[in-house]
Amino acid sequence: MEEIPNIRHLRVFMEVAHCRSVSGGAVRVHLSQPAVTQAIGKLESELGTPLFQRRTDGMFLTEIGAQFLLRVERALMHLETGAREVVRIGNRAAHGGTSKGAGRFDHLLTATQLRALVALSESENFSLAARQVGVSQPSIHRAARNLESIAGVTLFNATPEGIVLTAAARSMAQNTRLALAELRQGQDEVAAWLGQDSSRIMVGSLPLARTSIVPQAVHRLVSEREGVQVQVIDGIYGELLNRLRHGTLDFLIGALRFPAPADDVTQELLFDDPLAIVARVGHPLAGKKTVTLGETLDYPWIAPPRTTPAGSYLYETLRIHEQPQTPVRVVSSSLVFLRGLMTIGDYITIISTHQIRHELESGLLTTLNVSLVNSDRSIGLTFRKGWHPTPSQARFLEYVRDVATSGSRAAPGQIDLHSYA
Repeated sequence: MEEIPNIRHLRVFMEVAHCRSVSGGAVRVHLSQPAVTQAIGKLESELGTPLFQRRTDGMFLTEIGAQFLLRVERALMHLETGAREVVRIGNRAAHGGTSKGAGRFDHLLTATQLRALVALSESENFSLAARQVGVSQPSIHRAARNLESIAGVTLFNATPEGIVLTAAARSMAQNTRLALAELRQGQDEVAAWLGQDSSRIMVGSLPLARTSIVPQAVHRLVSEREGVQVQVIDGIYGELLNRLRHGTLDFLIGALRFPAPADDVTQELLFDDPLAIVARVGHPLAGKKTVTLGETLDYPWIAPPRTTPAGSYLYETLRIHEQPQTPVRVVSSSLVFLRGLMTIGDYITIISTHQIRHELESGLLTTLNVSLVNSDRSIGLTFRKGWHPTPSQARFLEYVRDVATSGSRAAPGQIDLHSYA
């Protein structure tokens, strides 16, 4: 697990920046002036750069200090939101009463407690969480119970299999991850400012994007920025969306959903991509001037999952499941599996031509001349609402947009898909 900065030091830094003085900041955080000075010094030492210009008339942020302050403010805001949600859920569970903890217990949070919360939310087991964090099991247990004590709300319930997080704990864990994502971006921005850019860009890639758009964009960024690392995560849409909303992914690339899947995400259209009926080169229907959908039903189909845009079109528009005997023999969203199976038999599938461009160009697969009406899928980016990219993330997105635009029929544009709800 990545290191979490001292939360109190971050709060001291923010208050001194707002007051422009050590004395004013000390009053706000209830610490002595020497303690405040020491906290700021430790934070600057960890980051490797001054955050303030110390002048006779006060403490003034450096350029990178002002940039880092924005990340700290956003991170602490997430922790505050999480704390308020914990108290709200706790009060509701108390049937209109009040929880026993501090109303603003986010001011009491420590990095140790947050590490324990995140690890337990992932493993739901004290032993596994301790191993993940790299501390003893008693240490994790103590941190978890201390967090529960200051919150005044039950966060962890023991079961024979391990522990289960309550709704309050899950909410706090989500907001903690969002806070940590902001701090990671802030640390990356400081490193880049110092000429040591080691940014990690976490991209969730759906099938269409990972075959062409993402590889080309990654190649451009890696060729330009030494030290930057791009981690591309494959998975089904629901899993990737969950990781995005919890802050462990920076953005998603692939087919958009109508309406937008959640109130806390936004989508950006890159291009519209048509679907096609596809078979192997040498298939009995290949090369015919026109092919009816009925003719394809004589051959085994590989269908995409019904929850995907292509699967939705196959079932809801083409209504393939209403045939007297369904031709669907295999269901899969794996392009590697699809290619392997289709090249050894007379299978048929529905897929984006963009997604199988290499297979079409190499002569492994071919499109059948089946007319498909209104089959275009919207391809684009999905972000958390209010997400602000670092310079390296913004650069990568520039390359994604450029690659997508040059390889599509439509120019990219931004749309608010909530209006389609």
